[in-house]
Amino acid sequence: MPSFDVVSEVDMHELHNAVDQTNREIDTRYDFKGSSARVEQNEAELVVSGDSEFQINQILDILHQRISKRGIDIACLEPGKIEEGTGKARLAITVRQGIDQDQARKLTRLIKDSKIKVQAAVQGEKLRVTGKKRDDLQAVIALLKQADVGLPLQFNNFRD
Repeated sequence: MPSFDVVSEVDMHELHNAVDQTNREIDTRYDFKGSSARVEQNEAELVVSGDSEFQINQILDILHQRISKRGIDIACLEPGKIEEGTGKARLAITVRQGIDQDQARKLTRLIKDSKIKVQAAVQGEKLRVTGKKRDDLQAVIALLKQADVGLPLQFNNFRD
């Protein structure tokens, strides 16, 4: 039976490259000369630091451009609150990966409500969709692409 997996993954190597490009641009820009502006990556968390909230927002613009050019959807980034104090500002950004149980249930409900003859099963942090016809699976992919689920979805492991 044909099947495919619905996942939400971020290529961490591409993210690391985007962070490096952002730091290189910060080093060469005149308006950041002499400041402590940096972006650091710790596993699935990015820490943006600078001298003020305005500078943090400028760094975020650069970072978003670099990430989107690398083919990563910026919807996977979940920024926290900007913390300011003693002439410094920090912003922690969480990189969301995987489909949690609540999101998986919503996606399963969305697929079942569409009345397409497929089955959806949650398997860890991914959702496996199986059906008898390839056209049904492609209809599910189109349905999920149109739906606003709040996180970027990828469709992989398509088996015929």
